[in-house]
Amino acid sequence: MNQRNSFGRPGRGGPGGPQGRGGSMKDLGRAIGYLGRYRRTTILAYASLFISIGAQLVVPQLVQNVLDAVTESVFARQILDLSKSAQATALESLPFTLEELTERAFSAEGPIYWAMLFIVVFSVARGLFAFAQAFLGQKVSQDVAFDFRNELFEKIQRLSFSYHDRNRTGQLMIRATDDVEKLRMFIGQGLLLGVQAIVLLIGSLAVLVFTNWSLTLVVLPVLPLALVLFMVFGIVTQPLFGEIQRRLSNLNTILQENLAGIRVVKAFVRERKEQERFRDAAQTLLDQHIKIAKFFSFLFPIIFLVANLGQAAVVYWGGRQILFGTLSLGEWQKFSLYLIYVFFPIGQLGFIVGQMSQAIASAQRIFEILDAKSEVTDRPDARPLPQVQGLVRFDNVSFRYFNSTDPVLQKISLNAQPGETVALLGGTGSGKTTIINLIPRFYDVSEGQVFIDDWDVRDVTLDSMRRQIGIVLQETNLFTGTIRDNIAFGRPQATDAEVEAAARAAAAHDFIVSFPDGYETAVGERGTTLSGGQKQRVAIARALLTDPRILILDDSTSNVDVATEVLIQNALDQLMEDRTSFVIAQRISTVVNADQILVLDKGRIVDRGTHEELMATSAIYTDIYHSQLVEDAVLEEEAPLAAEA
Repeated sequence: MNQRNSFGRPGRGGPGGPQGRGGSMKDLGRAIGYLGRYRRTTILAYASLFISIGAQLVVPQLVQNVLDAVTESVFARQILDLSKSAQATALESLPFTLEELTERAFSAEGPIYWAMLFIVVFSVARGLFAFAQAFLGQKVSQDVAFDFRNELFEKIQRLSFSYHDRNRTGQLMIRATDDVEKLRMFIGQGLLLGVQAIVLLIGSLAVLVFTNWSLTLVVLPVLPLALVLFMVFGIVTQPLFGEIQRRLSNLNTILQENLAGIRVVKAFVRERKEQERFRDAAQTLLDQHIKIAKFFSFLFPIIFLVANLGQAAVVYWGGRQILFGTLSLGEWQKFSLYLIYVFFPIGQLGFIVGQMSQAIASAQRIFEILDAKSEVTDRPDARPLPQVQGLVRFDNVSFRYFNSTDPVLQKISLNAQPGETVALLGGTGSGKTTIINLIPRFYDVSEGQVFIDDWDVRDVTLDSMRRQIGIVLQETNLFTGTIRDNIAFGRPQATDAEVEAAARAAAAHDFIVSFPDGYETAVGERGTTLSGGQKQRVAIARALLTDPRILILDDSTSNVDVATEVLIQNALDQLMEDRTSFVIAQRISTVVNADQILVLDKGRIVDRGTHEELMATSAIYTDIYHSQLVEDAVLEEEAPLAAEA
């Protein structure tokens, strides 16, 4: 077990190693490309966006029409109120006749009514299409998030053990949850707002140029300055957002580890220390958030200052044009409204750039997993493994873990005939667990070959091979659900009769039916509602139900009492019958009847044979045997005293 625990300690800190990959627009572009899977919804969302912007851009022109009609009517009435001689003098300088002037004075209400009607119509249209844009944007973003979560889960399931050894559970969890959510928020909100800001900005500038190009020139110098500020802000904050996600991963890892090991924490009275550890991680996350908040607090006042300077310049030059008669009051009002449409998107870009920086960091972290290469995969020409007899052969196998130069196994050769039981005995770190991990190809050998029925395990598909191998581990993993669900985990289609038969063979039926709900009894997280012996027997039943030809038992009776050990051992004896079995054992008493006993030391097989042969030829085996006899004698002497106490 130590090999598994120590594997991958160097270089922990996140998928892809501590260096990782630099986040870039390329990662974000790949994520946005997922919208192509929902082309119809995406097109409708952006079509609604353009229609909404179009309706918004029409309104200032209608406002100008109203103001121009009102000012012309007021002006005409003022002329008509003059004396005849004054009227005649005024008409000489005006480009219309007295009849036209009279018509202008009393016909303004019609244009006003129509303009107000169209303003209401376009406002309603804008509201409806803005709602459609927001709803469809959220829908398509949820669809994309759904795809990401499923692809991440599928990828994590398929990645080899070496990848999981190098990466902590909390880090993988945060990428499938928080990182996906940040990316979804940008795709469903930030991206639409960005397109809206750009289209509104370009459309407004175009109208301003046609309305009054000289006044528009006053505004233009402000725009490059604002865009430069946003670019600098994006470049500076992007790595800061990436650091937030890393610190959030660390926080999540501490939380996950403590919830999983809450009994250990309480048993060793470590609550206060773990609280301090969690508080420190939370503090580092808070510090990073505050650092980014400082950037935002600095950016927005600067942007508003730039916008206000532009507004002040326009007020000055626009006022001069009104005084000199080159700009009407309606045109000025329209220009002012379009100017808001120019500065409002600039303000939006501050929010969008921040959201985009987060999305880039999250996309990079997501694609680190999706692009990760599994060290153990099916070869292109891999074939399904036919029904096996159970022959297992190691041919001069050596193995070293990822990024390690020290071999864990050296020149291992063994031959297990169908139906034989092979016991692996040795101290901690001798390589027992590594050997059983190579049989179902949880890892690939560094040198040599592993054969099942003369098939190199690398030449057959993983699924077809692993379906014919049953595994009962020392640490029993049960899943949330019922006892029946856990027994049928490897064969969900199994009938109730088959499940019960497997439970009976594993000596589990009696304790299962003692529960009020029997086989439908709910199993808590990781099987916490069952005792250690009960969980182990459920695991044996689970292996029995798949009817494997090859069986791997990883010290399956080490964590239970003597009475339970007898029950489990009897179940294991039935499970191993007519199957090729590999048994890791700490105690010789559990493997004395094995067909082969392999004694390992520092990754090598130092002795092999039956119990009788090793007792006669192996000093290491004999020492282990006699030391365990002494331990058993001491336990037998202490047992009555403990009972009396």
